[in-house]
Amino acid sequence: MNRLFDLAGRLALVTGSSRGIGRAIAEGYVAAGARVVINGRDAAAVAATVKALGASAVAAPFDVIKKETVETAVAQIEKDIGPLDILVNNAGMTRRAPIVDFPEADWREIMATNLDSVFFVTQAVARRMIARSRGKIVNICSVMSELGRPTIAPYTASKGAVKMLTKAMCAEFAKHGITANGISPGYFGTELNTALMNDEKFSAWVCARTPAGRWGKVEELQGAAIFLASDASSFVNGHILFVDGGMTAVV
Repeated sequence: MNRLFDLAGRLALVTGSSRGIGRAIAEGYVAAGARVVINGRDAAAVAATVKALGASAVAAPFDVIKKETVETAVAQIEKDIGPLDILVNNAGMTRRAPIVDFPEADWREIMATNLDSVFFVTQAVARRMIARSRGKIVNICSVMSELGRPTIAPYTASKGAVKMLTKAMCAEFAKHGITANGISPGYFGTELNTALMNDEKFSAWVCARTPAGRWGKVEELQGAAIFLASDASSFVNGHILFVDGGMTAVV
């Protein structure tokens, strides 16, 4: 049974993996036996993560929102490190403002980071996976792929689009032996959420709204990520797996 979840001998690229959810997933993959390509725009942060994870981690700092840069980087990874078996599209960001006041530049940056990057990196990696007739793609969605909250409309729009892009990937890639699924995290304690966690009123709302009664720990995403990257999910395709303490299951 354990062999179903064994990632030994597989190579994974996790975008935005120098911290937060991406780093936790990378750590989980290493523990499951995979080699992991650590990505981010900050080369120093990427190098620090690679050092922490050890010999099973390799650095690949590049900007995932630039199509030409992505294509060059993926080609280099496949040439120097090996063929990618697993892709996790994790890079993401948000900013907060009412819809009517949201700056256009911020809207475009959020869409580029959260949505364009998924499209560009998947194009570059899936083209090669198709040629090999195998591959696992995991897109990091959000509870905001299904729900809305004030002041984060662009984030919600981008994550809703990632959900539907995941389903489109399934429709096109399944016949090539590739699975494409999504993970939708609820509220997790990450560096990006420090201010929200420290906001007593907001944190109390999260705990009250979540049946589990607490924030998630990033390590609690590792099992879902390993499952969707392993042979255990060989017939799971186009699915969005919510890891949210029950938030989207209740009113």
